[in-house]
Amino acid sequence: MPTDAANPEPCQVDFYLLGDASLQADIFACRLAMMTWERQQRTYIAVATESLIRQLDEQMWQHPDQRFLPHTTLDDPNAVKAPVVIGTLCRLKPTDVVINLCPDVVPHTERFRRILEIVPYADNERQTSRAKYKAYRNLGLKPQPHEISQLNG
Repeated sequence: MPTDAANPEPCQVDFYLLGDASLQADIFACRLAMMTWERQQRTYIAVATESLIRQLDEQMWQHPDQRFLPHTTLDDPNAVKAPVVIGTLCRLKPTDVVINLCPDVVPHTERFRRILEIVPYADNERQTSRAKYKAYRNLGLKPQPHEISQLNG
């Protein structure tokens, strides 16, 4: 598999399977973004629409509880400096980590160290994630599943 000079290792792809109906993908994305920020990894959260950018931006001011997560949207002039940026998949640029909330596979996986996919609890919403899992495997990547049963704290 070809790799970028800045990222000689193949991209690591993780699928987080939400195992409870009370778990919400956007709130879990906030948790993942907090973890990547704490590890000093630049993170892009990809969403499907401009309205979802605004919704997730608002969520990040509230989650995780009692914590501040420095973030912005891609249209902010300071986005290049922010450790966490929210935008659409079609405007994605190279970064350390992509948290993908879109129904599509992240393109050009060689430009990223990690891709984090969140699999919703509802079975009818899992079909898209299954197709993405297969697509990453077809690219020669080895997606790793992780069962998430609850959020602590």
